[in-house]
Amino acid sequence: MTRFGFLSLALLSLQTFVGTGFAADAEKVAEAESPSLAVSAQASFPASEIFGVKLVNGHPTQALIDFTNDEPNPVTVNFVGGSLWSLDQEQSKNVRNLTATRYGVEIPANSKETISYSFATEMHPVDVRLNIAAVMSDSEGQFFTVQAFNGTVSVVEPETSFFDPQIIFLYFFLLACFVGVVYFFYTVWLAPYFPQKRKGGKTGEKKTPAKREIVEESTSPAVASATTYNADWIPAHHINRPEPRKVKGSKSKARV
Repeated sequence: MTRFGFLSLALLSLQTFVGTGFAADAEKVAEAESPSLAVSAQASFPASEIFGVKLVNGHPTQALIDFTNDEPNPVTVNFVGGSLWSLDQEQSKNVRNLTATRYGVEIPANSKETISYSFATEMHPVDVRLNIAAVMSDSEGQFFTVQAFNGTVSVVEPETSFFDPQIIFLYFFLLACFVGVVYFFYTVWLAPYFPQKRKGGKTGEKKTPAKREIVEESTSPAVASATTYNADWIPAHHINRPEPRKVKGSKSKARV
């Protein structure tokens, strides 16, 4: 089943470039058996942890593939691709095919070459088996597949940071909602039970000019109504008051 997975991976990789003239070669890879060549490949993950390789969703995973060509003739690395498989050994299923990258890198005879291969995942956290293979060709144009990695990896979610802009916006949104609920609760349920401040001033305070004008305006009609009278009904001796008499004795005493 592993060999069939490599051949199907090579076929899918070549079919992605149908417009480049590799469609006819894809049938050769699917029908012909992989030749036995002295070429090996080994993949490593620079960012891998001690407890295993972790594929972080949404973040590219970089794999460094070291090719060793022990053939007397040069070989060419055409494509590198990968796939994720379930861990069930009896009925292993293809979970997802990873991105296939075209290289076209020629490796001279009896030499080594390192190629960087990157891919990304977007799936639920789970433990799967990662297969990475390279589609290569020799000097005669024959295609063959070389396995670079076959091991268990873990698909995980990215770690959340406190300084993440999305997390900060979420915190502000929740804080605004909390403040709004507290203010609504205070104004509806608590504020009516607190004593209200009187708008009038304290006793003993001086009246402002505006208040004085209001008092004067309010009292002026009563004064006007009290001072209005008819002079024809009043006797003349009450209206014309006699002038006070001058006393001569007081002046003479003042002179002495």
